[in-house]
Amino acid sequence: MQYRSGKEIRQLFVNFWESKGAHHYKSFSLVPDDPSLLFTIAGMVPFKKYYLGLEEPEYARAVTSQKCVRTNDIENVGHTARHHTFFEMLGNFSWGGYFKRESLTWGWEFLTQVLGLDGGRMYATIYKDDQEAFDIWTKEIGMPESHLVLNGEDENFWFMGPQGPCGPDSEILYDQGEEFSCGPDCHPGCDCDRFLEIWNHVFTQYDRQADGSFRLLPRKNIDTGMGLERLASLIQGVRNDFETDLFTPLMKKAGDIAGVRYGENDQSDLALKVISDHVRAVCFMIADGILPANDGQGYVLRRLIRRAARYGRLIGINKPFINDVIPAVIELMGDPYAELGENRLTIEKIVEIEENGFGKTIRQGSELLDAEVKAALESAGKTLSGAAAFQLYDTFGFPLELTREICAERGVSVDEEEFKKEMEQQRERARSSSKQIANNVIKGNVFNALANEFGATDFVGYEKSECNTKVRALVREGRKVDALGEGEEGMVLLESSPFYAERGGQIGDTGLIKGDGVLAVVKDSTHPFGELNMQTVAVTKGTLRVGQSVLAQVDADRHLAVARNHTATHILHAVLGKVLGGHVRQNGSLVSDRFLRFDYTHYEAPSREQIEEIETLANAAILTDRPVTTVVTDLEAAKASGAKALFEEKYGQTVRVVSVGDFSSELCGGTHVSSSGTIGSLKIVSEESIGSGIRRITAVTGMTTVRLLQELSRTADELSARLAVKRPLLIEKVRGMEEEIKELKRQIDGMSRARLAGSIDGLIAKKALAGGAVNLYIGRVDGQDMELLRESGDKFKDGDPKAVFVVFSKAAEDKVQILCMLGEEAQKKKLHAGKIVKELAALVGGSGGGRPNMAQAGGKEPAKIDAAIAAAVDLVAKFIGA
Repeated sequence: MQYRSGKEIRQLFVNFWESKGAHHYKSFSLVPDDPSLLFTIAGMVPFKKYYLGLEEPEYARAVTSQKCVRTNDIENVGHTARHHTFFEMLGNFSWGGYFKRESLTWGWEFLTQVLGLDGGRMYATIYKDDQEAFDIWTKEIGMPESHLVLNGEDENFWFMGPQGPCGPDSEILYDQGEEFSCGPDCHPGCDCDRFLEIWNHVFTQYDRQADGSFRLLPRKNIDTGMGLERLASLIQGVRNDFETDLFTPLMKKAGDIAGVRYGENDQSDLALKVISDHVRAVCFMIADGILPANDGQGYVLRRLIRRAARYGRLIGINKPFINDVIPAVIELMGDPYAELGENRLTIEKIVEIEENGFGKTIRQGSELLDAEVKAALESAGKTLSGAAAFQLYDTFGFPLELTREICAERGVSVDEEEFKKEMEQQRERARSSSKQIANNVIKGNVFNALANEFGATDFVGYEKSECNTKVRALVREGRKVDALGEGEEGMVLLESSPFYAERGGQIGDTGLIKGDGVLAVVKDSTHPFGELNMQTVAVTKGTLRVGQSVLAQVDADRHLAVARNHTATHILHAVLGKVLGGHVRQNGSLVSDRFLRFDYTHYEAPSREQIEEIETLANAAILTDRPVTTVVTDLEAAKASGAKALFEEKYGQTVRVVSVGDFSSELCGGTHVSSSGTIGSLKIVSEESIGSGIRRITAVTGMTTVRLLQELSRTADELSARLAVKRPLLIEKVRGMEEEIKELKRQIDGMSRARLAGSIDGLIAKKALAGGAVNLYIGRVDGQDMELLRESGDKFKDGDPKAVFVVFSKAAEDKVQILCMLGEEAQKKKLHAGKIVKELAALVGGSGGGRPNMAQAGGKEPAKIDAAIAAAVDLVAKFIGA
């Protein structure tokens, strides 16, 4: 068997299936179109709609090497030979193009003739009732019956859901030899790596009914999946995936930074495996538009960055280092995944911010661990609880190994059984909430049916604002209807449409649909499914009918206002990169007729000077009246030309490139002005943070800018008149007024405090204890803040060194505040403020404590304050032994 690199294996697979008539789709995004999934977790995910019959496939045969992410068993990464967060799944697919015989025989051909695997060492599992697969394996391929393993539904039958497409499958296994065996009872299907599962072929041939019965599908389908990393380990003759060339360059780079080598010891090997796996996943996730967050995909990304950083510390890397490994990922995977290089600046910037921020989290975790270790040392068993170890792991990113090591240095053990229970509970939560294919089915609706019946709508809105067309279909309340009468609302599908339907952040067009005796107001235009362009209408005159000839007219003024804002968005995008840096990427937008909203990746608020520079450069690009041109080309040519592709967009093979002179070039399906001068001007209205690493600019253009400036001018004129100063002196005048107000407030505050302090004095009673050795000052002062109470306490103890100052305050209906302060002499009488308030707080349903000379506490039962005051005398006397 010839050695092959991971890159070679990937390309050989694609080439082989292309030779069998398959269309090669480049890997789809890790962010699936399917809302039931968090990530693309298998090669078939992008094609799920074809298996369900919701859309017709563009090609009957396909092949992919699909980027995938799975994180349910993240803690197993590095501990096993095969667990990964990011991996590539090689897959061939067919929707009526070929079926079981071709899939298995061609698959056998690829493995034995192209890759050179020994057919005599191969086994296969099949569904026990799948005689067709049994015959293909034994009679056509020639596999001995002793190498076939027959299983039931649990092992070899694939279901997409409780109903719908399903079918048997067949898994190909390879015997790696006795050195991989788990013992004398080792057999195909056991958990060890001797009989390595390498390729699963799913034969989707049935439609399961609600009663559990099966009907044959009119079109039989193929879905296969084979992990590239696993196959590479077999071809390259190594014991685990991490020792393939898909990981070793990354482990070497991380090892060089740490000063360790793979193979030296188990602990450093584990760390290098985790780092190499996680950094791969991080690069691909960010390249596909995922950003760190506290939930969803962003939470997974943040967790992976933190785990990689944490494992770096385990091998002595006490500084940010992930960005030093990223170039190795790009060099290794940049071909065929060009998105890694294209988004390198963004990837590195996000990782830099996250890894630096994690340093703070680590310090917080270290403080928690230190406190827990101290508590454990004081306990009888000197054991750190598993719950504490899990909190350190889950919240602060401390691997159990690190916690165990730190605890051992200080003579503390870790309750690892409890930790495992906490981990298992988390896994169960993840499994129950995990959005996996098997538990979710996308269902069709009326719009899906219309898309299958009519296909994509003929959109003519790039060239014209009105057209003569026909009504193809009408929908009301989710059902097809033949007509919409006067006063009724519904949705219209036109044969040709000049209305732009909402997409890519641009709102949909409005306007009118006119016909013989009928008038309908178009309130919105959307894509309810696929490329269907439909209008939401209200019929104001006559009856709109299917098949009717009509004139469709776009609201041209509104459409132009939208176009101004869309082209301005492109200009703004280009300017942000120039001013803030090449890492800036669009992360969402809203283009309406009234304003534009642009979300972008950046990690600090732009300065006032930067905002002004952004406005200046954008308006300069507008005023030079650059031509806005559109070219329709293929996706690769567009990217090669330097046109920006946006994170959140899913592009087909044919794309539109919109350019504003030589200033900006983006892939875009929206509508635009013919030249930048048509925009008029741009004014930024606001800039704000909307999440970690994501900021938002809201701006206006055209006449909206004029109206905004007029409003600002009127406001300035009115302020000028009211304050009796000229407009250029307004700021100076306001600053002077602010200082004057601040001084007046200080004076008023001082007088109020003096008055309040005097009233407090009148509410405090003095009682001598221990023959005058201690003077207890006690009382109740409701509704005052703690700062004022402390000021009063300072006055009493400064004036009387023997003072024990105790005051209660009802702060709310269910809130009590207690303050205790001691003078210097009082502290010498065995008194401790923290102990006093702790017992007083218990009397009013609370708790608290503090230092020997000052402490405060809270409670929840104001009704018991008076009783607590009465008890305070005896309590203080008890402490001094009087």
